[in-house]
Amino acid sequence: MESTEDVRRELRRWLAANLSPEVTASGGLVDEASLPMLQDWNRCLADAGWAAPSWPVEHGGRAATVAEQVAYLEEMSRARAPGPVNVIGVSNIAPAILQLGTDEQKERFLGPMLRGDEIWSQGMSEPDAGSDLAALRTAAAAAVDGDGFVINGHKTWNSLGHLADWCQLYVRTDPTVPKHRGITCFLVDLRSSGIETRPLRTITGDCSFAELFLTDVRVPRSAMLGELHQGWSVAMTTLRFERAGVARLHLMLATKLEDLLADPRATRARTDPRLRQRLAHVHAGIACMRWLTERGLADPSAYGGAGGSLSKLSWSGIEQELASLAIDVIGMDALDGRWATNVVSSRQASIAGGTTEINRTIVAEHVLGLPR
Repeated sequence: MESTEDVRRELRRWLAANLSPEVTASGGLVDEASLPMLQDWNRCLADAGWAAPSWPVEHGGRAATVAEQVAYLEEMSRARAPGPVNVIGVSNIAPAILQLGTDEQKERFLGPMLRGDEIWSQGMSEPDAGSDLAALRTAAAAAVDGDGFVINGHKTWNSLGHLADWCQLYVRTDPTVPKHRGITCFLVDLRSSGIETRPLRTITGDCSFAELFLTDVRVPRSAMLGELHQGWSVAMTTLRFERAGVARLHLMLATKLEDLLADPRATRARTDPRLRQRLAHVHAGIACMRWLTERGLADPSAYGGAGGSLSKLSWSGIEQELASLAIDVIGMDALDGRWATNVVSSRQASIAGGTTEINRTIVAEHVLGLPR
């Protein structure tokens, strides 16, 4: 039986032999230009069993232990190797399919998802239903001919939605019951008739999100993930994995801090005691986040099951603090290029993966035991 260090050494050797400078230089940023290259890299990962080590062996994973998963993430971060191009599918949607999907759904979707052959997005947010997912209005009604459902509505902030082939879509199927109880989840082919996708350009200039417009879109009953009207439990299963995944971002923060300190323009960090104090504060925050993550991985019941929310709160605060600090450390030169983009994009850290307000509410109720 392999030890964790055996797994670490195996991955390190494999990355040394297979990771190209072009893939590393991409930073894993997925757009129309980089997608073919990153899909090739994804297939390389999958063929070697490194695309999703936590998955069961029968579905292309390694059934990795928690310690092995941590070693995997650390080695990928050390080598600056992008993970699967299909991050939404592999990290969030696949666990829900593994837990709640039919045998046919697992057979149909997991393989292409793992290899990056089919890109997935999540259809949760709407213009008036972001953090309050249960307020969604996109609706599905039974088809008059009895063959499946017909969906109408509007989704927004779909990550990679304009590049995606499939969507884990949440819709209202019963408007007469309390709002949490009338939602159903469908696995929807985005090439279906009646679906229009429009890219959304963010303040950084990237098009990493899209809106979906659905007009009389027909889906078969077999596209349902979980039971009819039980979409809320599917969403909670999915978000539990998403928030747990955010905890991994302490490795990304550590890499950013390392890059900042290595930047030849960061001379002020060596002479200004106030900047050194701020750098030490960020370093300590990353170390605490790592400890928080490791404890949560070792004991999923720690923090009342809300460890993912605690990690998300820690990450968003440190991400924004580090982005602002980089501008002060480098000076005016940082107002162009990587660090300028980083300071602008860091504002979304308190929204992505659950807003700060929602995560504070979760921590208040599940960790501190405060009343609703």
